[in-house]
Amino acid sequence: MEKERRQHVLIFPFMAQGHIIPFLALALEIEKRNNYQITFINTPLNINKLRSSLPPDSTIRLRSIPFDSTRHGLPPNTENTDALPYNLIFRLMEASFTLESDLRTLLEQIVHQPEETHPLCIITDMFFAWVGRVAHQFGIYHAIFSGTSAFGLACYYSLWSTVPNWKVHTSPEFFEMEDFPEGGKIHITQMPPSMASADGKDPWSIFQRKMCAEYFNIDAILFNTVDELDRIGLDYFRRKLRRPAWAIGPILNQDRVNNDGGSCKTWLDSKSPRSVIYVCFGSQNTLTGSQMMEMAMALEESGRFFIWVVRPPLGKEFADEMTTEDWLPAGFEKRVEGRGLIVRKWAPQVEILSHGSTGAFISHCGWNSTLEAISYGVPIISWPMAGEQFFNVKLLEGELGICVELGRGNGCEVECRDIMRKIEMVMGEDEGAKKVRLRASEVRKIIADAKRDEEEYKGSSLRAIDEFFVTAIARRDINQNNSQV
Repeated sequence: MEKERRQHVLIFPFMAQGHIIPFLALALEIEKRNNYQITFINTPLNINKLRSSLPPDSTIRLRSIPFDSTRHGLPPNTENTDALPYNLIFRLMEASFTLESDLRTLLEQIVHQPEETHPLCIITDMFFAWVGRVAHQFGIYHAIFSGTSAFGLACYYSLWSTVPNWKVHTSPEFFEMEDFPEGGKIHITQMPPSMASADGKDPWSIFQRKMCAEYFNIDAILFNTVDELDRIGLDYFRRKLRRPAWAIGPILNQDRVNNDGGSCKTWLDSKSPRSVIYVCFGSQNTLTGSQMMEMAMALEESGRFFIWVVRPPLGKEFADEMTTEDWLPAGFEKRVEGRGLIVRKWAPQVEILSHGSTGAFISHCGWNSTLEAISYGVPIISWPMAGEQFFNVKLLEGELGICVELGRGNGCEVECRDIMRKIEMVMGEDEGAKKVRLRASEVRKIIADAKRDEEEYKGSSLRAIDEFFVTAIARRDINQNNSQV
């Protein structure tokens, strides 16, 4: 008897580490839980970099599609946002639309190769909603996997899809989302600069509205979130798109470690429970020189233990030599030795946030970092920098009560005393700080329950991923029956 072929799932994220990492984690989870065949698609340099991240026993296959960065006004061999300054990231986003023809060619190869199983579905990035048009030509079910919160993307989608309408009949500072009133008003400082200055005719508006229109070609949308915490945003997309929206998170990469992990763990092991502040703004963001000075002074004067992942300040992000003499107070590292641990550019974040000594996280509130924090019950002191991070903070602070906001964007002025005050609002002993910590602990339990997998009970996120695949299989069967009629 011929061995039954496994279901075939295609995975296609946007070219950014903050997108590729959760997509790889999703691929590994699908492979582990469902024993499906996974094909991971991206551009050549990203695929080559990804090879070392696959476990030795993984059967995930890697397929590349061509991309020449120089054809789009980008430096040679730049296929990932991590290799670009902020002002060129938009150019890479625009260039991603040109992948359509080569993706169609690849899908045609996969579908018509006899040894291949016809793909059950293709799961793509939120910036690749256009894939729906291509996938449907081959009878493939298409879903977006969003690495953002549903609430954050709902705000982002609502504002971009209706610009400039919301600017015309609202106040100069506060804006209402006409199709998402339950999301509350948005202050102009809670918007990325491209959105705050948009008029509907600028390049960002044109790109985003084109992307938003493509969402109506998708079959479903998956979110790296938890239904019980993010239902307002999920309901928005169910109503807006008339498509299923499933919360399947948290999808986390638990294997992100490197040689620094041991030293951080050893240092944390020597500290008392919940006594350490972890400071990190992700791989794509950094502070200005003056903001770094204020942060350093606040951490020093607070008297608390801290780990700070330091990247060169704004304007020097790609400096060849990584030193701190020019942008931290003179003698800072020496004075905080033993109490503060300075880490250059990258730290083993999961190990730090999961450690019992970590008590607070000063973060840009990118959703990957946020999930890692709240999954371990670590409250957040937020300083959003870009994209939907500002809207994530609205969810974390206003709806969930596990966050206090420190600043907004690189242009804001945050002084030493402000930082110290916000640290005490999370790490202190007054009732407000205790309430934030208690709520963070409660959210941790909700997340754990969503991923609970027991003989007589399956959490909401696990039920959601099962429902997604049941729906995809049913759609495939309908398509096959119709083709035989």
